[in-house]
Amino acid sequence: MKNMKNWLGTAFLTLTVLSAANAQSWKDGIVVDEFIYEKAPFPECHASTIAETPDGLVAAFFGGTKERNPDVEIWVTRLEKDKWSAPVSVANGIQDEKLRYACWNPVLYQVPNGELMLFYKVGPNVAAWKGYLITSKDNGKSWSKPQALKEDYLGPVKNKPVMLKNGELWCPTSTEGKNGWRVHFEVTPDLGKTWRKVGPINDGKTINAIQPSILTHPNGDLQILARSKNRAIMESWSKDNGKTWSEMKASNLPNNNSGTDAVTLQDGRQLLVYNHVLPPGTEVKGPRTPLNVSVSKDGKNWDAVLVLEDSPISQYSYPSVIQSADGMVHIVYTWRREKIKYIKIDPSKLKGKSIENGTWPAGI
Repeated sequence: MKNMKNWLGTAFLTLTVLSAANAQSWKDGIVVDEFIYEKAPFPECHASTIAETPDGLVAAFFGGTKERNPDVEIWVTRLEKDKWSAPVSVANGIQDEKLRYACWNPVLYQVPNGELMLFYKVGPNVAAWKGYLITSKDNGKSWSKPQALKEDYLGPVKNKPVMLKNGELWCPTSTEGKNGWRVHFEVTPDLGKTWRKVGPINDGKTINAIQPSILTHPNGDLQILARSKNRAIMESWSKDNGKTWSEMKASNLPNNNSGTDAVTLQDGRQLLVYNHVLPPGTEVKGPRTPLNVSVSKDGKNWDAVLVLEDSPISQYSYPSVIQSADGMVHIVYTWRREKIKYIKIDPSKLKGKSIENGTWPAGI
């Protein structure tokens, strides 16, 4: 009887350990999972962005009473000794004593061996946005006065710029107006002194897409992945360093009209963060949960690797992702519009299963 009890106890413990291991298998590769702040002087936040400076990570987002409200400002926080600093307001939409607009969609970019750039928008609504830029010479501790971008230029609309080998900084951007949702690029060879536009690369009618991410491939090809109203993440390719782009087409990944972001890893793989969910019976809106991570060797065939959030009661959205010099992947995103979540991932430990016909595989 004693041996039987010992055996049953051992078996129960083994099953418990195995169950716990299986329940946590989707967390393979996650090193840190935390909120950037617990308390803040604003009730809502959204549209976070992240960059690596010589002094560590910096994140930014907009926060205020509610999106579109005039009190919405751009807030910045820095990771210092493994702890995020309290959010500090670095930009607002005050026009004069009587007029104030909301701030929108900050985008950070660390210039190699240079300043930290922070692009953002100001305006009463998306169609009336105006692009602004502030810079920091001390890794996000202090900032320059706001500088308006060239007329009709917005800078990167949501996702980070990419500097090509020729030294040009390519800002993935888009517009939302009477001509539909259209993707284009704003390119500067001198870090904002002069600009030119490339595109739009879609008509805004058959394909409605915005907020692209730029990926690079070993053979020199460029690829974008974009949010859309067309029930799928849209993609386009360039074989001539961005001069021309292929017809925008649907990838095999669903999109519920919510922001995505992607990054080319040091090992050549592509990593994408997005809501892998298709809104039933609609092309416009759907739940922004779960929040997923997929990887690909070629930008076409994707493996499911992580589910960052899967609660059905709220939204987890608008991710921003980078890879730091040490190889770690860093993700920030909106958590229920209440907080900003930070995830650190070791990409060498990611385990995946192939995504077939747009279906997220079981067991991931």
